[in-house]
Amino acid sequence: MAIEVVTRGGEAVAPYLGDLAQLRIAVFREYPYLYEGDAQYEQRYLAAYARSPRSVFVLALDGGRVVGASTGLPLVDDGEAFHRPFLERGLPLNEVFYFGESVLLPEYRGQGLGHRFFDEREAHAQRLGGFRITAFCAVERADGDPRRPAGYRPNDVFWRKRGYVRQEDMFCALDWKEAGDDAPTTHPLRFWLRPLDA
Repeated sequence: MAIEVVTRGGEAVAPYLGDLAQLRIAVFREYPYLYEGDAQYEQRYLAAYARSPRSVFVLALDGGRVVGASTGLPLVDDGEAFHRPFLERGLPLNEVFYFGESVLLPEYRGQGLGHRFFDEREAHAQRLGGFRITAFCAVERADGDPRRPAGYRPNDVFWRKRGYVRQEDMFCALDWKEAGDDAPTTHPLRFWLRPLDA
């Protein structure tokens, strides 16, 4: 069956919050995030997207089942942890459209949906107007991390092909519990930026 891609924004994302929470828990349990899912945290985190009238969900549906999703919202509508690196660099928050996650079940990867997720979110930011930069952040692990699976390839090449530039001095820090740990630890996430009109 062909995968259907649809977009939803603002309050219309609310019916999909549970599906996205489950996808995030499943996909981010994999390396490099190794996230031990927390349904309560997920609901709080994702509520920001439902509250933001300019947010976007890009959903990949297989027979009505959500198998992938990608999110975005104006940076001003996200949390303070994501604001700080931009404020420190003197970048106006209201000019940045922030991309949250792109999560896709393994069996649906390699079919072009990653590009579609970026295309749709960039187009959404363009339609809204007033944004100069699109941005996202991603966790980094050491090259020699013993948990790194054989054959693992980071997404850096894909992101560079999309025009995103790795920022050497822009990080945020988020706490989460890794699989098998008793308590959360702090993880640095590096930002990648791209001019919206690139």
